[in-house]
Amino acid sequence: MDRDQCYTTEEPQLETPTDITTFSAITQSDEEENEIEIANSFPPDNENPETVGLPDTSEDLSPHSSMTTKELQEYWRNEKRRYRQVKLLFEIPSARIVEQHFSKYVMYKVIVIQTGSFDVNNSVIERRYSDFEKLHKNLLEDFSEEMEDVTFPKKTLTGNFTEEIINERKLAFKDYLRTMYSMKYVRRSKKFIDFFMRQELEEGYGCLRGGQYAKALEILVQAIALQEKLTKHNPLLIVSTLCAIVVCHKDLENSRSAYEYGEKALLRLQLCTSHKYYTALLETMITLAYELGKDFVSLQEKLEESKAKRHHAKVFTLKELAVREYVH
Repeated sequence: MDRDQCYTTEEPQLETPTDITTFSAITQSDEEENEIEIANSFPPDNENPETVGLPDTSEDLSPHSSMTTKELQEYWRNEKRRYRQVKLLFEIPSARIVEQHFSKYVMYKVIVIQTGSFDVNNSVIERRYSDFEKLHKNLLEDFSEEMEDVTFPKKTLTGNFTEEIINERKLAFKDYLRTMYSMKYVRRSKKFIDFFMRQELEEGYGCLRGGQYAKALEILVQAIALQEKLTKHNPLLIVSTLCAIVVCHKDLENSRSAYEYGEKALLRLQLCTSHKYYTALLETMITLAYELGKDFVSLQEKLEESKAKRHHAKVFTLKELAVREYVH
């Protein structure tokens, strides 16, 4: 079960449903946790909406190294108050009926919006009733107690394609996503996160394996925008996608873009140098830095240190690692 070890037993109060489903991703119990998360966060990447506005720990902590623990906690508490609380909106504004061969079903358009100054693009996916139903069954396997009072729209034998039923389900699915996300255990579970992006990531990685790098890049860039919104509790969860984007840009000879995404991945791996992507990413970044005329000495030093720790363990290339992701 994907539950946080430092999870508190308090759950946020659900808001009264409105036309736009709004809730805070930072609840009362989350605020205490986020004071610790900010104090231990990675240095900011100003091009990444996930980290815009966060304090640079490498610069901010050094002047305050003489602080007592209590003073340092108060400092970070004051820093946190300077930044906007992040909220997510789930909207299902429309649906369309799809007819393929001998099948007919309804696709619901799901928009995930991060409010405030953090989000520059709305993330849009499409899911059908069976996708929601599969999510519900999967979550019940792990969170039956938490979901005891959660309702899910039942299947009907007739009328599934009427405007009335479709509109009812649009509202029901919107409220369902809102309710699930309000539970910390659930919103951080792999099963919940996979619902929003696994289909797109599987398609993107499939294109990568097939050498369709431009198409893969288009899909993965869209997917990672949503992935960032849903995985803020663990920056390492998007490393594989960032590295896949690096591979695509590199094979398309977009060295500068590949390097930029590689920097974002390295930023998240600096405190986890044992990660399977770390050594391969460093090797790729050294090659890119050389092509772009950038300083690669520090990267070379990190690579030698990483290889020394791994001894004679086989090191895969970044592309070899990427093509192994999302293989059935």
